Amino acid sequence: MHNIVVSGGSGAIGSAFVDELVRKYPHARIHSLSRSPDTRVPEGVQWLQVDYLDEESLHAAAEQVAKEGAVDLMIVAGGILHQGDMMPEKSLRDLSAEKLLALFTANTVAPALTAKHFLPLLPRDRRGVFAALSARVGSISDNHLGGWYSYRASKAALNMFIRTAAIELRRRNPQAIAAGLHPGTVASGLSQPFLRNVAPDKRFPPQYAVSRMMDVIATLTPADSGQCFAWDGSLIDP
Repeated sequence: MHNIVVSGGSGAIGSAFVDELVRKYPHARIHSLSRSPDTRVPEGVQWLQVDYLDEESLHAAAEQVAKEGAVDLMIVAGGILHQGDMMPEKSLRDLSAEKLLALFTANTVAPALTAKHFLPLLPRDRRGVFAALSARVGSISDNHLGGWYSYRASKAALNMFIRTAAIELRRRNPQAIAAGLHPGTVASGLSQPFLRNVAPDKRFPPQYAVSRMMDVIATLTPADSGQCFAWDGSLIDP
């Protein structure tokens, strides 16, 4: 790999991806995108400030990345589950337009606009991978517990976007891959309020989750494009 991009590179999982990619591909050009300044970017990594809802900002970042050539790997690691006093819904009475819009904006709209500007940078004549962090709770068929309306729906919408983009991507380059990744329950700010309900052996440090997801990325083939995979390589049903 020669040219790699991590969107959401300042978050817990995003920064772990950057660290792992620096270790795994020391000679690659790695770009870390984030909205806020990132003071811990490893030496040699190019940091780019991006407003994910501003297409001029995304276009400028994509142009900067394209100077290094085609993008071999693009990781979209951003997203939210809760924010301030806004927590996942336990029932319909907890729904609000504010929650729905906030989670769809972060978990669906921002990755979709990022893909609009960066998917065209994947190679046209060889393998290239676009991978976005999704979640098992975005699976409609696997939903047996209910609740978490906004988060579930926004991730389900992201999965549909990935599936649709993969179909278009295949027409341009049959070797390219677009896939969703479920990291498991990662000990991070996103999952912190809910970790007490998770068995200790099911809580993953970001570095472990990223290492396992990198293994999954390495095994993806064009036949896998448009699907969502868990950290252990298992296919998540739509």
